[in-house]
Amino acid sequence: MVSEHAAQVLVASNRGPVSYTRGEDGSLTSKRGGGGLVSGLSAVDDKLWVCAALSDGDREAVRQGVAEPGVRMLDIDAALHADAYNGIANSVLWFVHHMLYQTPLEPAFDAEFRRQWASYEAYNRAFAEALAEEAGEGAAVLVQDYHLALVPGMLRELRADLRIGHFSHTPWAPVDYFRLLPDDIGEQLLRGILGADRAAFLTRRWADAFIGCCTEILGGTGRTRIGVHGLGADAEFLRRRAHEADVDERMEALREQVGPGRRTIVRVDRTELSKNIVRGLLAYRALLAEHPEWRERVAHIAFAYPSRQDLVVYREYTAAVQTLADEINAEYGTPGWTPVILHVKDDFARSLAAYRLADVALVNPIRDGMNLVAKEVPVVSDDGCVLVLSREAGAYEELGDASIVVNPYDVSATAEALHQALSMPHDERADRTKALAAAATALPPQQWFLDQLEALREG
Repeated sequence: MVSEHAAQVLVASNRGPVSYTRGEDGSLTSKRGGGGLVSGLSAVDDKLWVCAALSDGDREAVRQGVAEPGVRMLDIDAALHADAYNGIANSVLWFVHHMLYQTPLEPAFDAEFRRQWASYEAYNRAFAEALAEEAGEGAAVLVQDYHLALVPGMLRELRADLRIGHFSHTPWAPVDYFRLLPDDIGEQLLRGILGADRAAFLTRRWADAFIGCCTEILGGTGRTRIGVHGLGADAEFLRRRAHEADVDERMEALREQVGPGRRTIVRVDRTELSKNIVRGLLAYRALLAEHPEWRERVAHIAFAYPSRQDLVVYREYTAAVQTLADEINAEYGTPGWTPVILHVKDDFARSLAAYRLADVALVNPIRDGMNLVAKEVPVVSDDGCVLVLSREAGAYEELGDASIVVNPYDVSATAEALHQALSMPHDERADRTKALAAAATALPPQQWFLDQLEALREG
């Protein structure tokens, strides 16, 4: 049954634009989220965002009928969501696309995996049914990311009239690695996305990898068109937000921690396995060992915000980052100099302050769909910065020419890249920053979303 208030533009994602917390008195408080998708969707007025209730507060809001206009939250059973989200999306699909498995030991797809996969199917089906119910005749539906890879195919069976798009915000695994998945599961994932009229990716490399998997496993992509949309930084918002009072306050605090006259190497990441924070710290330690002239003349501002701490491997990784930072400070620190300034509490204003202070930005992921930090730092850096960039980041496709490019596994070469970046003449640094900022803002979030919508409707 189609809703009487049928929408013409719908977006589906695991996380929505709003979250709720429940107070001790039972009252609900809402908080708006940020990020590229939230910014992008602001370009469309008449839309419906379908998302999952992620917290007890979210589920209580659904039960009480509390909702923001244009948002439908699905109260999916918490245990089922945990299986689908942590068990499959984050512990299997994320690991495949980012090539994170230690293959001598993992994965081992057993009966427990199959049980969790059934939850992933049920979770995707809940979204497909809600979208089918809410979508107007011939509506455009844009399904987001690896959490909802089966939705396009399921929705196509329910509503053949819809224009369906799927967008992958992660890399896509090359076919040899994708085939780690059980054969039937890999095929089901591909057919799920191919239920869309259009499947889109952040870079040509990821799109080609998807096409390669479809060609090898299914014999082609069928009628599904493939697109590329490289999400850019929201320059207007970032520049405005980076000069508000709370950012200025945090800049002063960071300047005090860094100390007068010192250069800064900045990184801002979640403690996500693919972000390669440990090798980044090892490279910084190698810089101090091999180029002692930088001791007491540089500080590494490293923000490593906890991520997915309900998974053991992520808790262990976060602990490894903290341990290594402590070791570097113990080995090289002096009474007036802390070599690594590590912060693990998420603070957006402090991140922007670090962006403004950055002489060098270190973005060295093992593998990353895009990496918006690489695009954001050059946009707001006060005095220009040099970007040391992994060739495995999606951003490399657009920013590589103006960056110092590194192999993320090569600690010695990354240390030399940091030395080269710190030593770069001011004029060259300024020219590179200008080129980086221009490339980084070529497709801001609103245009990124509108381009997808237009391409989907053109059919």
